Amino acid sequence: MSVPLPRRRLLGAAAATAAAAALTTATPAAAATRSADVIIVGGGLAGLTAARAVVAAGRSALVLEARDRVGGRVLNLPLPDGGWTEGGGEFIGPTQDRIRALAAELGVATFPTYNAGKNLLYKDGKRTPYATDGLLGAVPPVDLAGLANAATVQATLDNLAKQVPVNAPWTAAKAQEWDRTTFDSWLCLNAPVPSARFLFDVATTSIFSAEPRELSLLYVLFYIASAGNESTPGTFERLTDTGSGAQATRFTGGSGLIPQRLAAALGERVVLNAPVDRISYGGGTATVTAAGLTATGRRVIVALPPALAARVDYDPLLPAARDQLTQRMPMGAVAKAIAVYPTPFWRSSGLNGQVVSDTGAVRSTFDNSPPDGSCGALMGFLEADEVRRLDGAAESEVRAAVLADYVRYFGAQAAQPTAFLLQRWDNERFSRGGPVGYAPPGVLTQYGPALRTPVGPLHWAGTETSDYWNGYMDGAVRSGERAAREVLAAL
Repeated sequence: MSVPLPRRRLLGAAAATAAAAALTTATPAAAATRSADVIIVGGGLAGLTAARAVVAAGRSALVLEARDRVGGRVLNLPLPDGGWTEGGGEFIGPTQDRIRALAAELGVATFPTYNAGKNLLYKDGKRTPYATDGLLGAVPPVDLAGLANAATVQATLDNLAKQVPVNAPWTAAKAQEWDRTTFDSWLCLNAPVPSARFLFDVATTSIFSAEPRELSLLYVLFYIASAGNESTPGTFERLTDTGSGAQATRFTGGSGLIPQRLAAALGERVVLNAPVDRISYGGGTATVTAAGLTATGRRVIVALPPALAARVDYDPLLPAARDQLTQRMPMGAVAKAIAVYPTPFWRSSGLNGQVVSDTGAVRSTFDNSPPDGSCGALMGFLEADEVRRLDGAAESEVRAAVLADYVRYFGAQAAQPTAFLLQRWDNERFSRGGPVGYAPPGVLTQYGPALRTPVGPLHWAGTETSDYWNGYMDGAVRSGERAAREVLAAL
């Protein structure tokens, strides 16, 4: 999830700087009052996309964002000596049509994720480079029994996912059975070979930033089905693959350019430092209060993950189903660590910077260097139980744990980066985790319809509400477009 810019050629840093400079958003004034046809809570991709569509249709919109920046879980981080790296959502891939189209409209270019050379498997204390262009593709070379078992499990998951309607997974014929089953218990029955189980454990934490025991099987099957579009069924492989999957492509100048340019076009319709604490509605009007600002409108789009939408006070109270839903969809636990080096030194050893590991704080990595290789950057994910073990740890402790892993994978040169950046989404006030709010057992079948069903003038957006590419930037864009269609039809 990161596109660092080099220290010398800054991969469009001038464009990034210009976009940031053009962002003339407002901040709330004491006792200020604003009004618009549609009030949008949240200035991430979903909220900004919704506002853009509302304004394009000739209606007025106002976006209230709690942070001092736009983007939500999409975030460009500056490097100490110039350029950017990404602390949040980064990659896109095949069938992610809406984010790709939006980026093109905004003039944000793309480039392929670095994928030349061998991956690394680190398992049972052994470091094994492996090619990804053979019969196994990107599958780590565990023992034959594990590979056979993993292939069967993956095919089974794909076949089951085809039975799950992406717009209403709770209506699947076996929804009740699948929703009372954890993914962990299903894997215990279907992936008995330890090496196969290892592959699915590391894939699960990489995709959801949650452990298999935390996830409903129905939710996992929906997520697989969601990894496609209206003409292409989703597959498990598309979620995990780099070259032809969800990690195939990155954005020149960083994915953060997309919300920055959306906000720049909206101008003072976007208000920063405006955490919404209350929404009241009735009589055809909604009133939203945020940090001294009172905004009134005919419709409200709440573009927040369910867990954060639950922290807003609603008057009248939301229906029990919606409130119970928001109590039951926690955020994944994730951080990103990026170490920057003078060169991408691992490439000279024929490595592409991608690791799958059974140990350490970081168990999956990517080469986040710029396309010209003018500097090197390794990005690692700390996820689920591994990042929770570091809860409360100082950044220096996390840095030491991360660099120890990088040295284990790539050698002594990894010990001395020129810069180290850490984004702890679990400790980020207005996210409290990522990449997605997930559904434990029993949630989708009991409360799933409340994800998108409007309540009076209130509409719900955010990647968690998307049918396709739920949990991804593409899903966020799709959700904003869908919510905009709803409010425009109601106005």
